[in-house]
Amino acid sequence: MGICEPLKPETPSKHRPLNLFRLIRGLICLVVFLSTAFLFLAYLAPFGVILRFLSVGLSRKATSLLFAVWLALWPFLFEKINRTKVVFSGDSVPSKERVMLIANHRTEVDWMYLWDLALRKGCLGRIKYILKNSLMKLPVFGWGFHVLEFVPLERKWELDEPVLRRMVSTFTDARDPLWLAIFPEGTDFTEQKSKKGQKFAAEVGLPVLWNVLLPKTKGFCACLEALRGSLDAGLWF
Repeated sequence: MGICEPLKPETPSKHRPLNLFRLIRGLICLVVFLSTAFLFLAYLAPFGVILRFLSVGLSRKATSLLFAVWLALWPFLFEKINRTKVVFSGDSVPSKERVMLIANHRTEVDWMYLWDLALRKGCLGRIKYILKNSLMKLPVFGWGFHVLEFVPLERKWELDEPVLRRMVSTFTDARDPLWLAIFPEGTDFTEQKSKKGQKFAAEVGLPVLWNVLLPKTKGFCACLEALRGSLDAGLWF
């Protein structure tokens, strides 16, 4: 994957129809990813948990390394086996730094594309997501989210504020690896959600947005307040 110029409006997009071969190939990728995730959690995750009793920093570095080794499988399956081309354009992303990633949420799988970028920057195991609490209850993946210290939200500020502040405050050690990924819109983009947000923005005097949803600022501000002194950069995707 290289750094390419942004696609021009007249550039034709390639949309290949879903056929039986592509469906089977996708299912195989999913089965491989799930099975290896289970093995990773069963045999390697306990090592990171045990280390935590000795040193939180050492545990996080070990977990980050182990997570990166396993998660590198995803870009391979996604790009090489499933033949998906991923293009990043814009400013150069710093590597080996503690950063806050602020991303739009155009689809349900946006968070996976960050893995492709992090792999190239040597930061694959550093990513921690702020995500909805229901995902933490998924079998296999949900267990991993707990081990990796992802931050769960109910999307109700009175419930989320204490959890968010408590967990993010543990990420302030500048020696710990960190790419904290935030989706300020709080949900994936749909036309229905967009129209609802536009109506609300017009009623309260906020900018009316068309291609993205109205961001929620309380969580972002709480994270920035907690991490301001320990971050090296902030990135917008």
